[in-house]
Amino acid sequence: MSNGAMNADAELGLRGPLAYAIHASFFVLLSTSGVRYVTVHGTSGRFGVVLVLAVVLALLYAVMATVSSRDVVRQRLWMWPVLSTWAALVWLAPSFAWCAFPVLFLCIRLYPSKIAYPLVGILGVLAGIAFYRVTGRAELVTLLGPLCTAALVAAAYGQMERDARERLRLLRQVAEAQSALADTERAAGVAAERERLAREIHDTVTQGLASALLRLEAAEQTWNTTGSPSRADVDAAAENIRTSLMQSRDLVHDLAPAKGGTGDFDALVVAAARQFVPTVRIRTVGEAVILPSDVAHAIVRVVSSASSNIARHARAETAGVTITYLDDSVSVDIFDDGVGFDPGKLADHSRYGGYGLRAMRSRIAQLGGSFTVESAPGDGTVVAAQFPLERRIR
Repeated sequence: MSNGAMNADAELGLRGPLAYAIHASFFVLLSTSGVRYVTVHGTSGRFGVVLVLAVVLALLYAVMATVSSRDVVRQRLWMWPVLSTWAALVWLAPSFAWCAFPVLFLCIRLYPSKIAYPLVGILGVLAGIAFYRVTGRAELVTLLGPLCTAALVAAAYGQMERDARERLRLLRQVAEAQSALADTERAAGVAAERERLAREIHDTVTQGLASALLRLEAAEQTWNTTGSPSRADVDAAAENIRTSLMQSRDLVHDLAPAKGGTGDFDALVVAAARQFVPTVRIRTVGEAVILPSDVAHAIVRVVSSASSNIARHARAETAGVTITYLDDSVSVDIFDDGVGFDPGKLADHSRYGGYGLRAMRSRIAQLGGSFTVESAPGDGTVVAAQFPLERRIR
């Protein structure tokens, strides 16, 4: 048994069921040894000295076991008088050698191996000599039996201690791994929340402000032109800013997302599209159903983001939104006849833009949906998203 194992165990003191069993066996063996001594030798001769030593041994052991039960240093100090008294008692009355076995456990329990193993050897030798004196026969088994028993007990106890320490080490590793996993999950949750907020801000405040900026720039260019639509552009920009302000307040207060369906959901889709493209056509195909809130929220955001892209980049004459309800899915298609682009050459997102399509793709993927962009320079653009739903029973 390693020093670390014994020392770590000793820090706990001599307590628990094993300690109670050791103490009980000691007093039982001490009592039966005294009865045997009186039966064999009577009350003459050394009886008085043996009786005094037996009583002193019992008292010292009781003090060691109870008064200092939670202080291993004091237990070790009290153990030396116990060992000395027992050795003197065994020298006078070999019948008390049987008490060696619980004392042996105490030595292993309390001391590090560099002290415990020599003590175990001494106890085994003294017990062997005592048994030889009791039997009166010079048999090798009488001398080696107690010593071998002590060695086996020490080895078995040491193995149990090593197994216990190994289990404790593994449990600590599991606890550390669980803690690391929890930290990783928290970090992943923080990253996911940051990404969600980035999408929400992009699909609401950023797009609204970008649309307002476009209208203000258009108004600036035509402000002094007779009959220019500058007033209408400024009014539209102001409305976009109001909408963006409301959306930013929704984000701050974490308002609930759209609940879907044929009422509020349709109105939200129309508002999301016409905020950026007032002339957009919206069409519904199939029997509308109440959508899960996260799906409805995602569709509104996809329509808003795609419509913003149409207003800023497409220079389209015609744009439309189609929502299709199927038995096990719902899809949304946003299309325009604008200048188009090459989806394979999207620039990395920066403070100047480039985040919208990536945000849409990430939002849809989190809900198990599919996202496609069909476009080519001069051929317009179709942005399509499909979300799985539980199959309806007809």
